[in-house]
Amino acid sequence: MHQTNAAIEVIPRVVRIAGSGLVLALGLGTLALGIAGLSGGGRASNAAGAGKAPDAPGAAGAPDPSAGPSRAACEVSGKLVPSCGAWWGIAPEIFTGRPPGRALERAERRMGRPADIMHVYHRGDELFPTPAERAIARDPDGRRLLLVNWKPSLDHTWEQIAHGALDARIDRLAAHIVRTFPEKFFLTVHHEPEDDVREARGKGMTAADYAAMFRHVVTRLRHGGVTNAVTVMTYMGAPNWASEPWFEKLHPGDDVVDWVAMDPYVDHRVHSFDGLVNKTRPEFPRWHGFYRWMRERFPDKPVMLAEWGVFERHDRPGFKESFFASVRREIGDYPQIKAMIYFDSPRAPRGDTRFDTTPGGRRAFGELARDARLNAAVPAG
Repeated sequence: MHQTNAAIEVIPRVVRIAGSGLVLALGLGTLALGIAGLSGGGRASNAAGAGKAPDAPGAAGAPDPSAGPSRAACEVSGKLVPSCGAWWGIAPEIFTGRPPGRALERAERRMGRPADIMHVYHRGDELFPTPAERAIARDPDGRRLLLVNWKPSLDHTWEQIAHGALDARIDRLAAHIVRTFPEKFFLTVHHEPEDDVREARGKGMTAADYAAMFRHVVTRLRHGGVTNAVTVMTYMGAPNWASEPWFEKLHPGDDVVDWVAMDPYVDHRVHSFDGLVNKTRPEFPRWHGFYRWMRERFPDKPVMLAEWGVFERHDRPGFKESFFASVRREIGDYPQIKAMIYFDSPRAPRGDTRFDTTPGGRRAFGELARDARLNAAVPAG
């Protein structure tokens, strides 16, 4: 199969972490840290994505709009928001049973560039980041940011958690993070809550209960010394749930939410990138799409695609290739999106989301992954 990383031309870049005086020099596919023990997140931007394979569009001839401006410096805020470009991440080879480090190594080789963000999942009393996850974040050949997805409990209601039922668990986790992982990381708490909402009285699982639970967990972690977690509120991105009368009550409050995110997937209803991030349905005429809603509701917060994936269409074997190409054409129209994390799995709940099930899909995904606008080291304008 075609190796998309075989001929990547690496261009040195410089990234500055705002307010830290830290400069990260990028080049030759590695990240050279100007300060040991970086607590601002690691691979703040990677060099492999800055280059372009010789046969990629725009490599010669007319200027390529995906190449981005020529400025070679980019700041990253204390909330891990890149001032130019966007983070590129992956949840690699999910449901395959492979250890996270091996899965990430394989996925990065398959897509032809290193990831900025590694998405990992935890539940219950599991402690994170694990040794393997810390190794991924601190890889000397190129550090990465972690997006940790945590469901505090599958046995307690949101109301119970908000009232302190898991405080000992939260405090134990806080102590573990403080002791083992000072680096900044993304944290989302019980992602995609919409289909777990039960508005009936006494269930303890209302939208307001969710907001209270999220707030309690975050404030308790902060009280325990976890000041390096950049919090993410992750919605499903589905029109049916967004049209529910309780939907707006899910938001825990701007002071405990740093980023807002959605988890959209390309099913048979979706044919374009706008159709992915702005899903609508005729039966919900008042809903005009998640990205539009986020821009109106959270104009000052960065938007993340915490999961996105394209399901296999056996009747259209070239669909993934054409969809990835369309994302590359359209991504510039969505400047508030500052991170995209692909969900890569042969056995996702509704299908195969691997990006390289065909040579064309792999090639198009690699071109998208190396696009300058999805490399936080390249200025977006």
